Amino acid sequence: MRIIKIDTINSTNDFLKKISQENFTENFTIVVANQQTHGRGQMGTNWHSDKGMNLTFSVLVKDVLVDKSAIFMLNKAVSLAVLKTLSYYKIPCLSIKWPNDILSENKKLVGILIENIFKSNDEIHSIIGIGINVNQNLFLHLPNATSMSIIKAKTFDLDDILKHFIKDLEIYINLIKFDKLDEIKSLYDKYLYHKDKLSVFEDLSNQRFMGIIRQVNDDGKLIIEKENNVFESYEFKQIITLLNYKVS
Repeated sequence: MRIIKIDTINSTNDFLKKISQENFTENFTIVVANQQTHGRGQMGTNWHSDKGMNLTFSVLVKDVLVDKSAIFMLNKAVSLAVLKTLSYYKIPCLSIKWPNDILSENKKLVGILIENIFKSNDEIHSIIGIGINVNQNLFLHLPNATSMSIIKAKTFDLDDILKHFIKDLEIYINLIKFDKLDEIKSLYDKYLYHKDKLSVFEDLSNQRFMGIIRQVNDDGKLIIEKENNVFESYEFKQIITLLNYKVS
């Protein structure tokens, strides 16, 4: 395993993608940045992080996924690895907000962005980008954000967190390799935010509706039960779950 540390970079995902396409890059190569100037989240959102305060990094994973149908299984495995790491530091009330934001209570603590590269020889290489809010204590214009430091009222060692995450990621990657997919599915559903609870959603036209999250299927689609026992599935770009929205 190779760890590349960089002071300032546009995006660790973009950097790792570039070097892996230009040269042979060891599996589980990690790029860590003190600051990302153009970090990205799901749906093209920007990920802002104060320099040196948080853990922002990307991991190259290859020789794990054998076909496109298993892509979301990697998302689930990575989310669970992050949860296991945070649990080690006794971060309370953890959940996975579909598809793979990590919350403590109802506040966002971690963002995950996975980009897959489909090679001509049918190999799938995945660039896993992760941003963990660690020691940052102020999030301007981000009322739903939090950090490990805010939650636990202490500072944390970034290298120590990364070390634990690497071990935990290996655990869940091995579950995929050894075809223990039911264990991953069960744990992901267990920690799914607002599962079996009435929630408020918003679609791309800013229309809001209520429904109950029942599961996430193998394709990564969110299954929502609406009125009259009608079930509908959604891609992650089609709707968002509204945090801290009280259902009357």
